[in-house]
Amino acid sequence: MRFRTLALALLLASNGPALLSGQPSAALFAQQKQALSLEDIWASGKLLPRTVPGFDWMKDGRYYAALVNNEVVQHEVTTGKAVQTLVPAADLKPAGQQAAITINGYVFNADEQKLLLSTQTEPIYRHSQKAYYYVYDRASKKLVPLSQGDKQGNATFSPDGRMVAFTRDNNLYVVDLATMTEKAVTSNGAVNKIINGSTDWVYEEEFGFAKGYDWSPDSKQLAYYTFDESRVPEYNMQEWGPLYPKDYRYKYPKAGEKNSIVSISAYDLGSGRSTRMDLGPETDQYIPRMMWTQTPGLLSMQRLNRLQNKLEILHGDPATGKTTVVLTDTNPAYVEINDDLRYLEGGKQFLFTSEQDGYQHLYLYDISGKLIRQVTKGPWEISAINGFDPKAGVVYYTSTEASPLERHLYRISLKGTDKVRISDPGHGIDKVNMSPDTRYFLNDFSKAGTPSVISLREGRTGKLVKVLEDNAKLRETLGQYAMASFEFFKFSTADGQQLNGWMMKPADFDPSKKYPVLMYCYGGPSFGSSSTQTVLDNASGGGGAFNRYLWNNYLTQQGYIVVSVEGRGSSGRGAAFRKATYANLGKYEAIDQGAGAKHLGTLPYVDKSRIGLWGWSFGGYLTALAITTQPELFKLGIAVAPVTNWRYYDTVYTERYLKTPQLNPGGYDDNSPVQHAAKLKAKFLLVHGTGDDNVHFQNSVAFTDALIAANKDFQTLYYPNRNHSIRGGNTSLHLYRQMTNFIQANL
Repeated sequence: MRFRTLALALLLASNGPALLSGQPSAALFAQQKQALSLEDIWASGKLLPRTVPGFDWMKDGRYYAALVNNEVVQHEVTTGKAVQTLVPAADLKPAGQQAAITINGYVFNADEQKLLLSTQTEPIYRHSQKAYYYVYDRASKKLVPLSQGDKQGNATFSPDGRMVAFTRDNNLYVVDLATMTEKAVTSNGAVNKIINGSTDWVYEEEFGFAKGYDWSPDSKQLAYYTFDESRVPEYNMQEWGPLYPKDYRYKYPKAGEKNSIVSISAYDLGSGRSTRMDLGPETDQYIPRMMWTQTPGLLSMQRLNRLQNKLEILHGDPATGKTTVVLTDTNPAYVEINDDLRYLEGGKQFLFTSEQDGYQHLYLYDISGKLIRQVTKGPWEISAINGFDPKAGVVYYTSTEASPLERHLYRISLKGTDKVRISDPGHGIDKVNMSPDTRYFLNDFSKAGTPSVISLREGRTGKLVKVLEDNAKLRETLGQYAMASFEFFKFSTADGQQLNGWMMKPADFDPSKKYPVLMYCYGGPSFGSSSTQTVLDNASGGGGAFNRYLWNNYLTQQGYIVVSVEGRGSSGRGAAFRKATYANLGKYEAIDQGAGAKHLGTLPYVDKSRIGLWGWSFGGYLTALAITTQPELFKLGIAVAPVTNWRYYDTVYTERYLKTPQLNPGGYDDNSPVQHAAKLKAKFLLVHGTGDDNVHFQNSVAFTDALIAANKDFQTLYYPNRNHSIRGGNTSLHLYRQMTNFIQANL
């Protein structure tokens, strides 16, 4: 069953001869190494991989910029050497202020002579934030505030670099940089009623974007979203503080409830008029993407029906608002939303990805929507489009062709020929940031248990230009610890479904002993991105951030084997595998976790009476469902921030996989842990943040109530005002200490 094993205790050792006959045993070797502590993992920061912060490609392809010690510094691509400081720290003190600003982010204008600098950035939800923006002029070295008002959001330069648009208080504004004159594009924005130029909560969370406007290529128009969320029910959270809690109310459409009515308008800067685009008579629908084509007078919009099984690409005339459907993509279950739509130079063709043959592949169309050809084919899926070279007629993309556990960079011609793998041979995950001209790309590469190596490479060949960060110091540090072995495995379920998994064993593993096992799961459906897979050939093995991988190592040092099994519903293996859970979300995912526990129980070194399961978010839901529907298999369960009833979760995500509660009540109720609370036998810990705007604390309250009604013993742990990530200050250290103590006491 096993197809690859990594002995990390040896791989990470920084020096010393190879183990030979007569040398110390594995147990003694492990004892000579340091033991991890929770403080090492969750408090010190010394074991976290280094990244390249603020990396930004510059337009000529010869240089990139990066944020270094609160300065924006230009580097040469071919050498990686710093050649000049574009924004010196000495210039960061605004007129009339005593202190310099701290740069949180930056963006160039078209000629790269001006920059927008953001400071005092304040997160709102997962993607949205607001900040004070400043315009920095490299020639005059002047730093001026973008606006005199409150914090702004979504600030961007116009393509010609002469203007900046931004949002504030649910309205859209434009600033003329020559005069610093500010003009309101909209004025009817109101909290919890009307949003202009930004997205509502559910679009941000489920469609993955917060900036709800786009500049036309000629800088003469702005296309923008308007959300009328006045009919959407409000959710009320309490913010706990001194004396009296504060109410926080926002619009959150739960499954089956009303969504915002969404419109798209095109604002002409010359006339100051907005024209509303014709999105059809139906208002109970989604507009998940909007962008200008390469032609200034042609706007592209994507229209998705409420059940999300029909996607249409519309082309519209901003002068009249008239639109035409040019492409329709349907699926018996649901259609995925991504950012793979690319309009090619010349305005005559576009690229689009679809699962119409069962795997996400690339298709070429003419501008009217007529299919020219399918560009990529095979039993694998494209996970991202990384770049396009119009002169060579070549597309660069990342795919799962090597393995569902891996992601690598390829190129192929628009004719569907001359496919070449650009990434280095071998296994692992390549995260690619390609320059606009495709001459170079930034590659963040990792493989199981090995920290990232970040390098600059030539686009066409993948040839190494320079390693920017190899995390050599971290590798050396990790070599001082007794790290677990890491191995991937496969097994077949009773019904013949082959599943992937990984296993981490103690450094002093003894096959003659019986070990308790802690399983980690997520299980939620998600297309393209590998972030929701828990079995991946990356630094953490797919088990989340690198410090969670270190925590798994810590648990092996305490005598546990740690395992993850990837069940049906996950990405990387095509539509049939991922969409097998449609309309029965949770059912087969829980069955597959149970199959994993049964398989582990057959291994001679596993104590099948001591198998635990834990997960976060969808993984918390899956844990709660698996331990209640298959109570004979699990001794312990930990559910962090779980959904416990899909009726409590949002419209877009939930209805995509379950349809509406009105159409599919059984799909909601049959697979709710609340309905199975009376079956609980495992030792159970339920964790939630009271300030979770995503998976509401209400979910844990409902499950707690059901467990009490069933007279079940369990433990709860709540974190005041923490959101879905449950972090900040000592929070992560505290949470993982509590989970560790619970595991040690009960498994």
